[in-house]
Amino acid sequence: MTNRERLMATLNGKSVDRPAVNFYEIGGIKVTPSDPSEFNIYNHPSWQPLLQLAEQETDLIRTRNPWLTGKQNDARHQFMKVEQFVQNGNQFIRTIINIGGRTLMSLTRRDPEVDTVWTIEHLLKDIEDLKAYIRLPDDLFEYEPDISELIQADLEVGDRGIVMVDTSDPLCMGASLFSMEDYTVIALTEQSLFHALLEKLSRSLYLTTEKVAKRFPGHLWRIFGPEYASEPYLPPYLFKEYVVRYVEPMVQTIQKYGGFARIHCHGRIQNILPYIIQMGACGIDPIEPPPQGDMELSKARLEYGKDLVLFGNLEINDIEYMKTNDFKKVVLKSLTDGTRGEGRGFVLMPSASPYGRIITGQTMANYSAIVELTKSFVV
Repeated sequence: MTNRERLMATLNGKSVDRPAVNFYEIGGIKVTPSDPSEFNIYNHPSWQPLLQLAEQETDLIRTRNPWLTGKQNDARHQFMKVEQFVQNGNQFIRTIINIGGRTLMSLTRRDPEVDTVWTIEHLLKDIEDLKAYIRLPDDLFEYEPDISELIQADLEVGDRGIVMVDTSDPLCMGASLFSMEDYTVIALTEQSLFHALLEKLSRSLYLTTEKVAKRFPGHLWRIFGPEYASEPYLPPYLFKEYVVRYVEPMVQTIQKYGGFARIHCHGRIQNILPYIIQMGACGIDPIEPPPQGDMELSKARLEYGKDLVLFGNLEINDIEYMKTNDFKKVVLKSLTDGTRGEGRGFVLMPSASPYGRIITGQTMANYSAIVELTKSFVV
């Protein structure tokens, strides 16, 4: 089978010649190794063998977010100001929103040595900030997605894999406006107000999801954000309130146009998997093993494998730090547990990817072991 055939058969619950293997962001997100920017970790020589291994030996799932490259409503400039600057070798972005006589401000920082963005100051700090944000005109959130990059990526990847549309859910958009502490308190104690925020954010998101799903039908989607309502942050009944209620319409829209909705949720999923099934999702990632998660892959396969394609269940810490002989045992356990008995399908995949500038020899050896063991595994 070609990589594309293998992945599409997996999504459709059909038999495959071997389990698919994917490196998640590596080979997924768009990187430019030739870019000499000091903030581009992927231009370091140690990254090149790993990027090549992903391109040449894995079942590629290109990850593209049309929300990042599309066109926002020009009216945003009436309320919002965005400043970018470099200070002490770090890259900062300050966002300022003025609404109802109130000034809301956030600040993020990007360091040269790691591919991650740190939020130094969150936009919303209290209930009054939230009420002001909700008063922003709805048309400020309108968005025209860019489908051209999705189509181009699909043409370029060809038989080597597929393209996955990447999108947040309303909960992610809303929760990330606060610090984690403020978010959990408000989501627990001000549920009507928090619903008002999610309803506001969902209106434009639903319209954009419809546009993308219709113009780019039949593809895999990853919906991230549900973990904000997983345990221990919130009790399961609020997962139903804040995730099922707002993500189910997205899943239905994606499926209406022949697509496949995969739910991204780190950590403890045992008590919320029934809700994920209820939403009609076709897949879940990354199914982290204990102690990072609370459910073994073998149990997830036995109880939910007929409904869900399981993506996982390798921990990035194991890939980066475990001795290769020990790590091979972990890989074989995941392959065995993910394919045992009846099930819709399994894709062996890490929970995340390295975000530092240097890839060590140990990390490279373990990524090579993932490929080697998967390609020789007999279902």
